[in-house]
Amino acid sequence: MTYIMTKLNLNPRIIAIAGVIIFGALMRLIPHWPNFTPIAAMALFGGAYLKKKHLAFIIPFAALLLSDVFLGFHRWMIAVYISFGLVVMIGMYLRNRVKVGSVLLATLASSLLFFVITNFAMWIGSPFYPQNFAGLIECYTLAVPFLNNGILGDLLFSTVFFGGFYLAQLRFPVLAKVKA
Repeated sequence: MTYIMTKLNLNPRIIAIAGVIIFGALMRLIPHWPNFTPIAAMALFGGAYLKKKHLAFIIPFAALLLSDVFLGFHRWMIAVYISFGLVVMIGMYLRNRVKVGSVLLATLASSLLFFVITNFAMWIGSPFYPQNFAGLIECYTLAVPFLNNGILGDLLFSTVFFGGFYLAQLRFPVLAKVKA
């Protein structure tokens, strides 16, 4: 087992971070308010704490895809995945700046980014809204309750993920970042 972990370059820190992200994906599977999910928190957390860029994308995307297999796919999935990738990039920017204020700002920015992109896709690809500026405004206006739930969920899960990992690093120094 140690050989496999060494060969794959897995260490307790990466395993713990992946565990948090997988926990987030599993949280999507339990009943919840509409848009009250850990999607942005998973992406931010992975981007911020997974040092290798490919892992920062692969692990959160794999967890998201796995939960989507159980939840089902829809025609606007591409907008969700594009938003998710951009939030991973925000997390990568956050990487050396993980402080309460910067995580709060990144979480709010992620919520708004997700809202703007996914609802634009809804407007563009849906027969429910006229394809003009008034239709776009109507789409965004009707989605505000989902934005409220999204922000609350993102704030809660970001607090749990980032705060929980901070406390875990204090308790288990093996999880702390290695200074090199």
